[in-house]
Amino acid sequence: MIPAMPATAAPSRQASATALRLGRLAAMGTVTALIMIAGVWASWGTAQYVMLTKGRESGTIEVTRCDHDVCTGPYTPVSSGSTARQRVAIAKTVAVAKGETYTVVVKPGSDEVVRSGPAGVLYAWVPLGGALLLASVVVAGGLRRPRLGKILAASGIALLTAAFAVI
Repeated sequence: MIPAMPATAAPSRQASATALRLGRLAAMGTVTALIMIAGVWASWGTAQYVMLTKGRESGTIEVTRCDHDVCTGPYTPVSSGSTARQRVAIAKTVAVAKGETYTVVVKPGSDEVVRSGPAGVLYAWVPLGGALLLASVVVAGGLRRPRLGKILAASGIALLTAAFAVI
């Protein structure tokens, strides 16, 4: 040991390394949590109508017209208490085509519908699949947990693949 160096230099270095490690874990953990919360939040906006169908109007839509971002068509009720409508709107996606008929759930208090059934459920959770993929990079790199990162990535890929296959 150098005589001019105090004896407490080594523990101080360990303390600062520990503080940096804890700071990195806290920051990356917070980023991961925010990504996952955002994915669930974005998915729940549609998923609540598709998954919690008790008491909601359900039926079918035959798409007769598509514009830039919305397709429309007549609504035929299937559930009791549901009323037929001449025109309801569904978001235009790659899964909605003119001339096709889809099972849907009506959003309460509007003439908007969302797809129901397995295709609707999987499509509603697509934002969570993207969040899982993004969070996997943060977990594997920022938190240095490559196994957990691989699990998150595999879950995201499985969700997105299933949604693509069903739709």
